[in-house]
Amino acid sequence: MLLELIKNLFEKLGVIILGAFILSKSELVKKFLLKKELTIYDKVFFSLVFGGVGILGTYFGFPVSGALANSRSIGVIIAGLFGGPFVGIGAGLIAGIHRMLIPIGEFTAIACGISTILGGVLAGFAKRFIEDKPRKWVSGIIVAAFIESLQMIIILLIAKPYSEALHLVKIIFIPMTFINSMGTGVFLVLIEQIYDEYEKAGTAKAQLALRIASKTLAYLRQGLNEYSAQKVAELIYKEVKVSAVSLTDRESILAFIGVGSDHHKKGAPIYTEITKKAIREKQYIMAQEKKDIECSNKNCKLKGVIVVPLTINNNVIGTLKLYKTHENSISLSDKELATGLGQLFSTQLELSEIDYQKQLLNKAELKALQAQIQPHFLFNTLNTIVYFCRTDPEKARELLLKLSYYLRNNFKTTGDFISLKEEILYVESYLTIEQARFPERLKVEYDIEEGIQCKIPPLLIQPIVENAVKHGLMAKKAGGKIVISIKQREEYVVITVSDNGVGMTEEQLERLFDNNKKQGIGVNNVNNRLKSIYNTSLKIKSKEGEGTTMIMEIPIRGKKHD
Repeated sequence: MLLELIKNLFEKLGVIILGAFILSKSELVKKFLLKKELTIYDKVFFSLVFGGVGILGTYFGFPVSGALANSRSIGVIIAGLFGGPFVGIGAGLIAGIHRMLIPIGEFTAIACGISTILGGVLAGFAKRFIEDKPRKWVSGIIVAAFIESLQMIIILLIAKPYSEALHLVKIIFIPMTFINSMGTGVFLVLIEQIYDEYEKAGTAKAQLALRIASKTLAYLRQGLNEYSAQKVAELIYKEVKVSAVSLTDRESILAFIGVGSDHHKKGAPIYTEITKKAIREKQYIMAQEKKDIECSNKNCKLKGVIVVPLTINNNVIGTLKLYKTHENSISLSDKELATGLGQLFSTQLELSEIDYQKQLLNKAELKALQAQIQPHFLFNTLNTIVYFCRTDPEKARELLLKLSYYLRNNFKTTGDFISLKEEILYVESYLTIEQARFPERLKVEYDIEEGIQCKIPPLLIQPIVENAVKHGLMAKKAGGKIVISIKQREEYVVITVSDNGVGMTEEQLERLFDNNKKQGIGVNNVNNRLKSIYNTSLKIKSKEGEGTTMIMEIPIRGKKHD
């Protein structure tokens, strides 16, 4: 009897796992599983799916002493561990109530129904405790074993007569607990594989996006025009597995390459509503069916597209469009690649806009400071991010965000004041990037008093910090430490940047404020702006071989003219 029970449970478990494997390969299921936040619709969907898996487990059960040995709990436990309390309870109610109502194994129907619902509740609340575990399947096995054991206790408490309930539990306890726990573990392994595949695909797409961005930098620095758009489209088409690539401005097609180029003509006006909507709403839009692309050519073979707006200062100036020739073929990794390219291209286009503005504005010294980011810094940073894409994707994502924030702020053309908090965030972005490049040589300490409300000109602290890193610490073989202190002293905010680098000689200090020297342009610019805006100056203390301290005093009341 026992061997037949084990054999039957294993056979039915195999069928359920096969179904789980097939589900794990479904793009629809993957799309739901990979969502960071589940909507009510998603939760209802998963409650129905996993509740259905639980019902299958009931029907696949094996009759034993007037009851059913089954794998119903697997679907319910997975529902809770994946979707949380709502999904766990939903799946538990579906499978549990079904178990109470069917005229099979009525001896334990109520007990098993109650234990199924309770199992969904417990699994749902167990989610928060296992979601950060490195091997979720191990934790899942433990949770499943506990819930199965609880089910046996409920059978003993509710099923009557007690003697028959005890006899049943002695037969099914070990086989059901072992097999259903292992089944839960296998189910979780399949789900984890989906996440692993997505992460690997995301890493590859991030590397690809960076490679494309580094190649398009020279073109997009010229702005978005027919020439630069054509070059960028050719690069993307060569590097990415898509059927066609297009770039547009707000009104017309600037470049198109690939399938459909016979009727998607350069210079033609934008007529598809999906592109107009992406421009209007300032967000990416995906179409997975031909009818949603709305191409006027009935013979067009393009059946999927993602449209990503390109922006300068949050104003849409065009779009990037990636096409495919099969319906439902735009994957999540395609979306990540397209949106990533859109962000990088937007940053590059902002740089091109800054170049143009620099020619129009007669603020030579400030513009020199704003444009002082060197190409080697950008390329070194990109190479660092590419390295972390392989070793630490989350770190690579963090650095990409820091680089984007750094570039946007470094090339702002406005002369308006910004909050002290914004400048600190900008400095932190720069230092995070530099620490990723020189983890052993650069240490940073912040000593910032909370609650300081103060407006300052942009790029006031960052040039001082950059000078400390480049000329103070990096000139020292072992590197060193930089300390940024911001304190309120009566009517002033005192900003201090200290390093224990190589320090400066008296001659070097004098050259630092020489307007005719390119070296120290950032520090000199800061000093000149302090004088003109606040009637104060930059105080510098430095000793060769020991380090440098630079101090700024900013009146809280604002400019000297206030």
